[in-house]
Amino acid sequence: MSRKVGSTVSLLVCSLLIVTDCFIVEATTKTCKPSGKIKGKKPPGECNRDHDSDCCVEGKLYDIYKCSPEVSNHTKATLTLNGFDSGEDGGAPSECDNKYHKDSELVVALSTGWFNNKKRCLNFINIYGNGKSVKAKVVDECDSTMGCDADHSYQPPCDNNIVDASDAVWKALGVPEDQWGGMEVYWSDA
Repeated sequence: MSRKVGSTVSLLVCSLLIVTDCFIVEATTKTCKPSGKIKGKKPPGECNRDHDSDCCVEGKLYDIYKCSPEVSNHTKATLTLNGFDSGEDGGAPSECDNKYHKDSELVVALSTGWFNNKKRCLNFINIYGNGKSVKAKVVDECDSTMGCDADHSYQPPCDNNIVDASDAVWKALGVPEDQWGGMEVYWSDA
């Protein structure tokens, strides 16, 4: 009898390992890896450091991405701070409507993969963070494929998991202003 129980336990453990291994393989095949690198260039003038933005470093290599992590009804992201108005760190007018947007508007830019060739343009997403949620309009792409040029205010390419948000989004989430800049959030299509 103990031999039969031992065989059954061994069979269950082996089955569990095989199933677990399948899930690990499944999870790793859906990861988004860098699709290349670009070399940082020094801006001809001053880099726009509004909202504590990073500036490209001459000669430094930056990862670029054509993809973002898979979207779900609870997609993990990093919330960053962006200015969407003329002269701010967002650079050019928003890609979705070719307009600038005030800091008081609930607007975001999404990493290239999530922006999905403008398919989320002018649609709303729900952002969950700091124990609160807010609905914001997608107006721009946080470019994960290019950067370190005038169009991108000489800032590095965005990571592949960015929701780049206006001041209004940070305020709506109740985040103290001295903590704005980078925070883990979750988002979903509204």
